[in-house]
Amino acid sequence: MPSYHIWTIGCQMNDADSRHLSSQLEALGYRESAVADEADLVVLNTCVVRQQAEDKAVGRLTTLQRAKRQRPEMVIGLMGCMVGMREAPRLKKRFPFVDVFMPPSDTEPLLDHLARQGQHDASHLFETRERAIRDAIQDQEHILPALRRNRTVTAHVPIVLGCSHACTFCVIPYRRGAERSRPPAEILREIRALVDQGVREVMLLGQIVDRYGLDLGDTDLADLFRQVARIDGLLRVRFLTSHPNWMTDRILDTVAELDVLCPHIEVAVQAGNDDVLRNMRRDYTADAFRALVGRIRERIPGVSINTDIIVGFPGETEAQFMDTHRLMAELRLDKHHISKYSERPKTIAARQMPDDIPQSEKERRWRMLEDLQVEILTEKNRTYEGRTVEVLVEDRHRGRWRGRTPDNRLVFFDDERDLTGQLVPVHIEKSSPFSLQGSPEEQQAHLLAHEVVSPERI
Repeated sequence: MPSYHIWTIGCQMNDADSRHLSSQLEALGYRESAVADEADLVVLNTCVVRQQAEDKAVGRLTTLQRAKRQRPEMVIGLMGCMVGMREAPRLKKRFPFVDVFMPPSDTEPLLDHLARQGQHDASHLFETRERAIRDAIQDQEHILPALRRNRTVTAHVPIVLGCSHACTFCVIPYRRGAERSRPPAEILREIRALVDQGVREVMLLGQIVDRYGLDLGDTDLADLFRQVARIDGLLRVRFLTSHPNWMTDRILDTVAELDVLCPHIEVAVQAGNDDVLRNMRRDYTADAFRALVGRIRERIPGVSINTDIIVGFPGETEAQFMDTHRLMAELRLDKHHISKYSERPKTIAARQMPDDIPQSEKERRWRMLEDLQVEILTEKNRTYEGRTVEVLVEDRHRGRWRGRTPDNRLVFFDDERDLTGQLVPVHIEKSSPFSLQGSPEEQQAHLLAHEVVSPERI
C-alpha cells in the first residue's frame, strides 16, 4: 500500500485543502506516513502571506531534495499560495526535482499525475481515470476515512475561494485568484459528510466570508447559515474572516437567532489610524470600526470579538501606531492576531511603498500590543472564575482534556472518561490570559456533596 505525507503551513484554508487532499489519497488506497522521508508521496501545502512562512517551505524543499536523490521514485508535490495561479513555470525552474505543482484548493494536477504515472490502482474504485479524478474531488461522502481514524471534532470548510478586494499589503488575490462562492449544495454535502465522520463543529471560511453568495445571485451568508444549522449532529458553527464593510446586520441578527452559531466574530481592523487604513485600501475609518463593534455587541449578547492588526506598515509613524494602540485599549476586544508587516512581491505596497520601518521598531510595536492584549485577557478571563461554561471537547493535550467555549475561550480540565466530541459543562476554577482551567460540573457537585465538615464549623 503506497504512503503519503502532507506538511501544511499557513491559514485555516490550507488546513481544509490538506484535509481534502488527505481524504482523496486515502480513497485511492494510500495510507498516511508520519515521516516525510519514508513516504512514497510528499506534499508541501505552502503559505506566502509572510516571508517567514515562505522561507520555511523553501527549507522543507531543500530537505526533500536530499531525500529525492536517495529515493528517485518518491513523488513530491508543491501546493498552495507559493504556487498560486501562475507561478508553476518559474518554480519548476527553481525546484526541478518537484514532480507536480498545485494551485490553492486544486488537487486535480496531483491526481492526474498519479494516474499517468500508475502510482495507484483505482480500478476497484472508479471505472476510468477521468471519473476517478472527478469523484475524488466531488464525492465528499466517500473520501473522509482519515477524519474518523483521527477522531477529528472540528473542521474547516471553505465557502468562498479567492479574493477580489485588493488590499495593498495582501498577496492572496494574486495567489488564490478572484473571489468565487461554492454552491450551497456542495457545501452542505461536505458538512454532512464531515458530521457522519464524527465532526461536531465547522468553521466556514472565506477571505471575506461575509461576501458569500454575491456572485451566485440567489443566496447570501445568512441564508447559508440557516441551511447549515439544520444539519443533524452538527453542534456548532463558526465563520471567518469578516471585513468591516460587509458585516451586515442581517448576518449579526442570524448569529444571534440561531443557537448553533457561536457568539464569536472575527473581523479584521488592521490599523486604528485613518491615513494608514487609506494606504492599506481598507475603505473604512477607525470610527466606522468603533461603530461596528458597538453594533455587534448590541445585537449579540455575550459575543467575543477577535481582530487582526498589522504593525509597521510602510510609512506608519509612531503617532499613527499609537492610534491603533489607543483603539485597542478602548474597545478591549477578546483577541488580537498581531503581525509585523512583511513585504510581498507583486502587491501594491511592494510596488509603490518602501518598507521603511526597521524590524526592531516593528518588534517593539508588536510587543506593546501583545502586552496590552495580555492585560485585557487577564481581566476578561478572570470574570469566568466560579462560572460554569459549556465546552466542546476536542482532544487531549499533555494529559488533559482540551476544548472551547461558544465564545472561543480555550478550556483545560481533567476527567478519566473519553469525552471526545462531547459538550461538557465545566466549572472554571482558574484563569490565565489565554486559557481557562476547571473541572466537570458533576465532579464539582460530587466534591461539594462529600465535603468534610471541620469541627470549627459544627
